[in-house]
Amino acid sequence: MHLFHHKKELVSHLENQRGQNLTIGLVPTMGALHTGHLSLVKRALSENEVVVVSIFVNPTQFDKKDDLEKYPRSLEKDIELLKKVSDKIVVFAPTVEEIYDNDVKSQSYEFDGLDKVMEGEFRTGHFDGVGTIVELLLKTVEPNKAYFGEKDFQQLQIIRKMVELKKLPYTIVGCPIEREPHGLAMSSRNERLSKPTREEAKFIFGTLQGAKAKFGTESATNIADWVKTAFNNHPLFDLEYFEIADEATLTPMLKKQENQKYRAFIAVYADGVRLIDNLRLN
Repeated sequence: MHLFHHKKELVSHLENQRGQNLTIGLVPTMGALHTGHLSLVKRALSENEVVVVSIFVNPTQFDKKDDLEKYPRSLEKDIELLKKVSDKIVVFAPTVEEIYDNDVKSQSYEFDGLDKVMEGEFRTGHFDGVGTIVELLLKTVEPNKAYFGEKDFQQLQIIRKMVELKKLPYTIVGCPIEREPHGLAMSSRNERLSKPTREEAKFIFGTLQGAKAKFGTESATNIADWVKTAFNNHPLFDLEYFEIADEATLTPMLKKQENQKYRAFIAVYADGVRLIDNLRLN
């Protein structure tokens, strides 16, 4: 396994790998790795001869300073986990100064409206920060493929749009959500939940499954009302939003259209920790 903290050294190493006609996969992460991240890494290893895992808590995608400060950081533990997966992994763990050249700010992007709903509505500037760091990583690593989890489905669609609009020559691969045994979507933020709350958080996925069961016969408005009532009656969780939206455009569903795919999206606070999830409905 190789560990790099500087872009120049990483680029030099990867140029050598490309010189041997080896394909390169990229898995961008913010660390605090879990089984969900490792599933992305394993997928990347199955499709590429070299895999770069970036571990970088990106400050420009946090709209709240407190959230950035509390985000879990565990580089040594992350590296030990990756070593158990494969010795072909290259870890890129830069400092903020290394990534941003001492100019820590986001670029401005146009995402054709994908960034104006759901996460974009509640997290000002978040997707500009995401676009900035992903573009920097893609241009540094120059992978054949880059892998992202569908838990952050809106982010995945925005990254695809950014690559399309910027005409970047990289393939973006979406990978299924990995869940804890009781259904909670795996997230680094789960580590901040108390044990009872983490167990009870199965309620989030259970509610999404209930929405899916109702999708065939009830309107989006009725389903949203049912979800809001369910969370209003649960003492541990505060619902931030629930939305049924078109997968491709992320626009809220007003009336169901044939041959279109829909997803339910949700954001919930538990123990002061913000959790998101989504589920395809049809």
